[in-house]
Amino acid sequence: MHKLLVLPLMMVALLAGCGTPGSVTIPPDTTLIALRHTEREGELLSDAGHARAAALPAALAGVKIDAIYSPGLQRNLDTAAPLAAERGIQITRIPPTGAAQRLLAQNAGKTVVWVGNKGNLNEIWTDLSAPGDPPLTYGELFTLTRSPMGGVRVERGTFGVPPAK
Repeated sequence: MHKLLVLPLMMVALLAGCGTPGSVTIPPDTTLIALRHTEREGELLSDAGHARAAALPAALAGVKIDAIYSPGLQRNLDTAAPLAAERGIQITRIPPTGAAQRLLAQNAGKTVVWVGNKGNLNEIWTDLSAPGDPPLTYGELFTLTRSPMGGVRVERGTFGVPPAK
């Protein structure tokens, strides 16, 4: 009998980690700035990645930032480090699964930055039912806000030198 419960319980656990379209809404007056870590070699940033990360503070000049979040991967932390240092903000590490819910529930009315990876950026986009693709290319910098109709508005930008094609 116990063996019969294993498969359904495994499916529930697997689905709990998957994003549900539209399961998270952006609170009013809240901004989520999302980007992928910069270029890497293996698990760490490359020279190009460090150079692009150094350009992040200039790209967000004039934008009030209340918090910076990232999963605990070193390449993500290194991407966020120049911005965190310039703003005097500690990088908060959170698990990537369910990031949209945590980021927005804890920061209603604030502006937060998420330095993510392909998988968790895709999950955030699914959870928010955000239009288009998430920022999966190095140097993409997307700003998400609540639209007047309650959906998600995405402003797409870039930072650093465009990657070589």
